[in-house]
Amino acid sequence: MNPNPVLSENPKALSQFYRDALLQDVIPFWLRHGMDSQHGGIISSLDRDGTVLDTDKAVWIQGRAAWMFSTLYNSIEQRAEWLDAARSCIEFSRRHCFAPDGKMYFTVTRDGLPLRMRRYVYSESFATIANAAYAKATGDSRAAEDAAKLFATYLRYSFTPGVMPPKSEPTRPSKAIGPHMINIVTAQELRTNLGDITVSGRTCSEWIDFSIGEIERDFLKPEHEAVMEIVGERGEILDHFDGRTLNPGHAIEAAWFILHEGKWRGDQRLIQLGLKILDWMWKRGWDEEFGGLFYFRDLRGLPVQEYWHDMKFWWPHNEAVIATLLAFALTGDKKYQRWHQMVHDWSFAHFPDAECGEWYGYLRRDGSLSVRLKGNLWKGPFHLPRMLWYCAGLGEEMATNKRATLA
Repeated sequence: MNPNPVLSENPKALSQFYRDALLQDVIPFWLRHGMDSQHGGIISSLDRDGTVLDTDKAVWIQGRAAWMFSTLYNSIEQRAEWLDAARSCIEFSRRHCFAPDGKMYFTVTRDGLPLRMRRYVYSESFATIANAAYAKATGDSRAAEDAAKLFATYLRYSFTPGVMPPKSEPTRPSKAIGPHMINIVTAQELRTNLGDITVSGRTCSEWIDFSIGEIERDFLKPEHEAVMEIVGERGEILDHFDGRTLNPGHAIEAAWFILHEGKWRGDQRLIQLGLKILDWMWKRGWDEEFGGLFYFRDLRGLPVQEYWHDMKFWWPHNEAVIATLLAFALTGDKKYQRWHQMVHDWSFAHFPDAECGEWYGYLRRDGSLSVRLKGNLWKGPFHLPRMLWYCAGLGEEMATNKRATLA
């Protein structure tokens, strides 16, 4: 398999490359090593060769995996093994992952005893998209109902003042971009699988508009050509370590969510907004010396306090591969073609494990291996297979000219 297919020469070959990596490497790795045949669900803490390192289960990874397997079933082929894997994660979550008050845990033991409850509701957001995709795959009415209920829980905790316990003292009020990004992509997946349903008084499309508007108004800083992770309550810059810290890969992920929405609606304004975010944060994040994307940068070029600031994590590269390919598909701009080739080539030269399969998650700045594990409570079958699935589909569209460039 050629690791560096050239987009301009043959988008069909690029699409096939991503599809092969998805279906011949990444998904088989997780089905072979991650699925828990004894208790159900998926174990994500795996060594290089798939050996289990820790049997505790992250609840959000149950949702992420169920969404991924259901989406493959819905969009590629109705394989029983994919639906069985999705069902296992859905049913494990139903049995074990909800507290008595209805909020979802963050981690549980292998057999489903609660370990940790976190203040935020990302377990709920991924359970939302899992249930929506599973409902589409199976016609399970409970899954469809659960998807809407879980999204309502996510919205309540994320956007109703005073519901989520505060993270810090009220001395310096702040808000983060993360809940709005998750809101956008969760609503997009609900809409894809269940239609533009109304939850908590707004349609999915209206919730997307709400969060895009908030990001554009308060988190984009044109004077700095940057997208902030944390701002004050009114969008002001907080000139402290946390307030100045940028996460280029995270912002680039937001860029492709917005580009995807612009593509879906045929909305040039949204496309231009997504391109602006991509342009700014690629410039901020790309490592001109060693290649790849830095994890953290400082708004003013000052030292960053997190010691892993210059490491290369798998998921920002997954998001950048999607964003650059989508930007090129929508505009035909050779700049985005070049950027896509850069991040594709660097990623596939450093992250994959040719011997045991899948990707390493954590590299040093120069691309050397930091730790050999393939999964933990954060890394599972989501960012990488989502990238391979999305880009395989997008490359197919480009090859067959199903969606003409909108620019």
